[in-house]
Amino acid sequence: MSNHDTYVSPLSERYASREMQYIFSPDMKFKTWRRLWIALAETEKELGLNITQEQIDELKAHADEINYDVAKAREKEVRHDVMSHVYAYGTQCPKAKGIIHLGATSCYVGDNTDVIIMTEALKLVRRKLLNVLAELAAFADKYKNLPTLAFTHFQPAQPTTVGKRAALWMMELKLDLDDLDYLIGSMRLLGSKGTTGTQASFLELFDGDHERCRRLDQRIAEKMGFEGCYPVSGQTYSRKVDSRVLSVLAGIAQSAHKFSNDIRLLQHLKEVEEPFEKNQIGSSAMAYKRNPMRSERIASLANYVMSDMMNPMLVASTQWFERTLDDSANKRLSIPEGFLAVDGILDLYLNVVDGLVVYPKVIEKHLMAELPFMATENIMMDAVKRGADAVKAGGDRQELHERIRQLSMEAGKNVKEQGGDNNLLELIAADPAFGLSLEDLKKAMEPSRYVGRAPRQVEEFLEEVIRPVLEANKEALGMTAEINV
Repeated sequence: MSNHDTYVSPLSERYASREMQYIFSPDMKFKTWRRLWIALAETEKELGLNITQEQIDELKAHADEINYDVAKAREKEVRHDVMSHVYAYGTQCPKAKGIIHLGATSCYVGDNTDVIIMTEALKLVRRKLLNVLAELAAFADKYKNLPTLAFTHFQPAQPTTVGKRAALWMMELKLDLDDLDYLIGSMRLLGSKGTTGTQASFLELFDGDHERCRRLDQRIAEKMGFEGCYPVSGQTYSRKVDSRVLSVLAGIAQSAHKFSNDIRLLQHLKEVEEPFEKNQIGSSAMAYKRNPMRSERIASLANYVMSDMMNPMLVASTQWFERTLDDSANKRLSIPEGFLAVDGILDLYLNVVDGLVVYPKVIEKHLMAELPFMATENIMMDAVKRGADAVKAGGDRQELHERIRQLSMEAGKNVKEQGGDNNLLELIAADPAFGLSLEDLKKAMEPSRYVGRAPRQVEEFLEEVIRPVLEANKEALGMTAEINV
């Protein structure tokens, strides 16, 4: 039953998926603690300490049975979360209680678990990003040949295609994917470094054997599914790792924000719209409105993630020597919330792309209203090639450029000041300097002539860059995203 008298984070209630929420749940955290204690005990036994298989089997038998009530009651007495769970685990494992957490400090379970959880969360982010790329690839391929106005400074510019614009969104996500892959591949565990990172307690346990201390770290890492541990640390892994993680998440947020801005502008132009459900209300007052609310939510969450990146940066830069605890409360907030927000962003991104509506007639109308301006270079070249009378008489490209500039200003005045249509073609046809009829000029207004290599660029980008990635990760594809509100 919902609790209506306490604060509930919107990230869990409205935005993030159940899958991402589980990764940052108490169950995931404390079950990972127990897996780490088992890995520690197993490895210590393998390296010669007096630990029995019976003790390890007992630990394994209760690995997933977190007795929260016992742990909570104990924590009220001792004010220490790790030792409370050591105690609770021990009540379930009386034979093994004496070897739980042997030689370790709190950061053994705390920091290693944080790395494990962040890595699992990064993998989920990666899977969702791949699915967004797959949807965008299908969209780009479908509309690679559809000419549309491009914009520089949000002013009409040389045409591109709808598919090429989608390729721009994909290019940024591909950069994010590269960052994700590098980061996931470089994640390492803290290992068992002890209270100040020196492994002094383990050196004592292993009777001064440095090699066994080294092997302890490596074997624990392998048991937990990692290549190894960070080679040196204080009590904690460097908090710069958290900063790297949030930086990648912020990069994804940047890319999504750019996409959402473009969709919002396109929806204003009525060229492309995000999905709008049959019974959805766009405005409480203006019933006709179809507001880009999902894209706006992407932007809103993206702003949060980008600002969240400051938290681990500030924490990492102000750690004192081998350990200080002013990271704890901050990272309990900043890391999970950064992941939950990005999870919500990618679900929204996937949902929007999956249902994008394109209006080719509106796109064509806008394009044709501006195309005469875009075509002036081609018109000049056609006039020169035809050998118009003025050119034969000594006119040149520069003179024709000046004539077009003047006529363009006149046509622009007609549009802006008189509210009329773009009459540039009529003005050029009436000017003997060009020697071109209105019919000739209208033939030159085929939009596909002005998109350059945009369709081929899309084809090449999909074939050479995106499809190999999607093919290599096809088991991750096929996700859909439902949004809560």
